[in-house]
Amino acid sequence: MSTETQDGDDLEERVTNFLRRNFPQIQMHGGSAAIQDIDRESGEVTIALGGACSGCGISPMTIQAIKSRMVKEIPEIEKVNAHTGMGGGGGGDAGGMSPSFPGETVDDGQEDEGPEAPF
Repeated sequence: MSTETQDGDDLEERVTNFLRRNFPQIQMHGGSAAIQDIDRESGEVTIALGGACSGCGISPMTIQAIKSRMVKEIPEIEKVNAHTGMGGGGGGDAGGMSPSFPGETVDDGQEDEGPEAPF
């Protein structure tokens, strides 16, 4: 039988592999997913999405997919907390880009004109 440390390392490895296997598009689009905490007693894991995930319009769907799939695929996980570090909660160290809108001044001091109309 394995010691608790080995079990914990195995659980962390399985969560990491789950993220790599199920969500390669996070990395392909400039985002990242990192384990912040695993509570083995309660079966709770906290995942932080960073990089381009911060401010991405489909991040809520990605978070929901992580939450629903992880508890199905990894029996020890009972609850998944995931966040992008935006909108309070989760200490803003996730980094990333904020969305910009036409006419809005961006960090480089230039105005974002938005996409050109096709006419």
